[in-house]
Amino acid sequence: MPTITPTSEDTVIYELCVLYPANLSQKEEAALLKEIEGFFSEAGGKQIAKDAWGRRGLAYPIKKEIEGNFVIYHYELDPSKLKEIDRQLHILPNLMRHLIVKPPKGYVITKYSEHYVQWLKDRSTAVETEKKEEEKKLQKKMTDRAKVQAKRAEAQKKETKAPAMEKEALSEKLEQIISDKDIGL
Repeated sequence: MPTITPTSEDTVIYELCVLYPANLSQKEEAALLKEIEGFFSEAGGKQIAKDAWGRRGLAYPIKKEIEGNFVIYHYELDPSKLKEIDRQLHILPNLMRHLIVKPPKGYVITKYSEHYVQWLKDRSTAVETEKKEEEKKLQKKMTDRAKVQAKRAEAQKKETKAPAMEKEALSEKLEQIISDKDIGL
């Protein structure tokens, strides 16, 4: 994005952030934003950019609200009109907070809402990749466990065969001893 510079010497670029309740109807929301934009157009301001961030959680409750919608505007405006616009914004119903700042020289307008959408896509891709890796680890673990169990079963078979052979050999020796005529029973 290009660096913003005012088009005339008597105007300044301002950034306005507005916060309004998340539970407003679409009609109320549109009317509120139209009224805010109207204040600036009445004062001769020129809208440069608008970035709707949408619904976000608040760090602390404001007017018993825990979520709000954020919209960021960039306006080119005569500084002498700013005080009147600020006063109008203070008494505007349904507007929880607003902040008007003058960005520093060389400031570049960035659409954070677009970056947020891209971040969500990247995060979901990363989560899917992580799940696949977890599944692979789990499959390997299960395969290793099955191999260990197979080895144990084979070892048990060998152990059970050996005593059976020993039992047969013992049985034969006992038969020999019992049938031995040298023993006087």
